[in-house]
Amino acid sequence: MVMFKKVKTFLMAFSEPEKVYCSGEKVAGRVLVEVAEVTRVTAVKVLACGVAKVNWAKGPQQCRQEVEYLRFEDVLTLEEQPTDGDGSVILRPGNKYEYKFGFELPQGPLGTTFKGKYGCVDYWVKAFLERPSVPTQEIKKRFEVMDPVDVNTPELLSPVAAKKEKKVSCMFIPDGRVSVSAQIDRKGFCEGDEICINADFENTCSRIVVPKAAIIAKHTYLANGQTKVFTQKLSCVRGNHIISGMSESWRGKTIRVKKLKPSILGCNILRVEYFLQIYVSVPGSKKIILELPLVIGSRSGIGSRSSSMASQTSSEMSWVDLNLPDAPEGEGSVVAAKGSLVGTAVTPHKFGGAKRGYGGVLRESSPVPPSLAAPPCYLDIVPEDHRLESPTTPLLDDSDSFDSPIFMYAPEFKFMPPPTYTEVDPCIANNNVQ
Repeated sequence: MVMFKKVKTFLMAFSEPEKVYCSGEKVAGRVLVEVAEVTRVTAVKVLACGVAKVNWAKGPQQCRQEVEYLRFEDVLTLEEQPTDGDGSVILRPGNKYEYKFGFELPQGPLGTTFKGKYGCVDYWVKAFLERPSVPTQEIKKRFEVMDPVDVNTPELLSPVAAKKEKKVSCMFIPDGRVSVSAQIDRKGFCEGDEICINADFENTCSRIVVPKAAIIAKHTYLANGQTKVFTQKLSCVRGNHIISGMSESWRGKTIRVKKLKPSILGCNILRVEYFLQIYVSVPGSKKIILELPLVIGSRSGIGSRSSSMASQTSSEMSWVDLNLPDAPEGEGSVVAAKGSLVGTAVTPHKFGGAKRGYGGVLRESSPVPPSLAAPPCYLDIVPEDHRLESPTTPLLDDSDSFDSPIFMYAPEFKFMPPPTYTEVDPCIANNNVQ
C-alpha cells in the first residue's frame, strides 16, 4: 500500500471572516501552505460556488433541482517566487507560503444563505493543492451572503387587515358563531421589531374559546414539477379565554420578531415566507385562522416604532399602586387613603411623656432594647426581583402543544406593613400609667 504524505499546513482564511456579503461586494482571502520537506507543487487552484438546491424523496422518485448563483475559478500564484516552465514551484520547509485570492459577487439578486429541511442556499470556496504523482488535496470554507430586503418601501409600510367568521354546530344543531378580525400597522419587519396587533374576537357559541397569535415560517420547495411545503411555528402569544356570549379586544398586543433569516422571494425553486397567524381554538371544531403576510427584512429605518406604539396602546389591565401618604400629627388619628386604613406614627402622650402606638406604650427616656425593636417590613427585606408580581393560576388544559397553558393574571397588591411591634402587653402598660 502506497502512503502519500500530506503537507504540514494547508489552510484557507477570509480577509473578513465575520462579514455577511451582498451582491457586487468583493470576497478576498488567502491560502496558507507549509511543508515538512522539499515539495514540488504543480498548482494551487480555487473554486467559488453559490448554489440553491432542493432534494427530497417521493416514493421511488427523487425530486432534485439546483440553481447556480456564483461560479468563479482561478489558479493562484506566489508573489516573488520563481516558477518552472510548467508553472510548478518548489516549496521548502521552514517557510510559510500565502496564495492570495479575490473575486466579486455577481450584481443583481442573490439567494440569502439558508438551510432548511428539504433544501438550502449555500456559498463556499474550495482550494485545491496539486502535486505530481500525489492525489489532489482540497479544503472548503463557507461564507455567508444576504440579499438585502428593504422594509421601508410604501408597499411594506402599508397596513394589513383581515376578518373571518365561523358558524359552530353540535350534532348538526346550530350553536352560534365565532368571529375574528385583525389588523397590523405594516407588513415589513426586521429582527427585534415588535408587531402590534389590533384584533376583535366575538364568541356567541356555548363553548369557551381561546384567541392566539403566532409567527409562522413557510418554506416552499419546487423540483421536477412537484412542490413540498414545510411550516414551523416560531413564537406565540395568547389572550384570555372567552366564554359564551362575551367578546375580547386586543389593542396593541405585541409579539416580538426574533432572530430570523430574511424572506427569500426571488428564487425559483425555494421560497421562505412568513405570516402572522391569528387564530381561535374552538373545542370540538376546527380553528378559525387568519393569516396576515409578513416580510422579514435585513434593514429598517423605523427602529422601534412598533414597540413605542405598543407601550402607548397596551391592552393589558393597569392597576393603580397604593401610594401611602405621610401620616398627619395627632394622637390616635387614623387616615383613610385610597381605600386603605393607615395608622399614624407614634406621637407624644400627655401622661408621663410616653409614646403611644398600636402595640402599647414605651417610656420615652429609656432606649428601645434590640429585642423590642419592630420587625423589618416584608417589602424591605425581600428583593424586588424575588417578589411575586403576577401570580398565575392555570384555568384550562389546551391541546395545542406549541403554546403554554392558559393563565389568569392577578394584580399586584402592596399590603400595609403591620403595626409597630412590641412585647409589652398594652393592658399591663395602661394599668401602670394609671
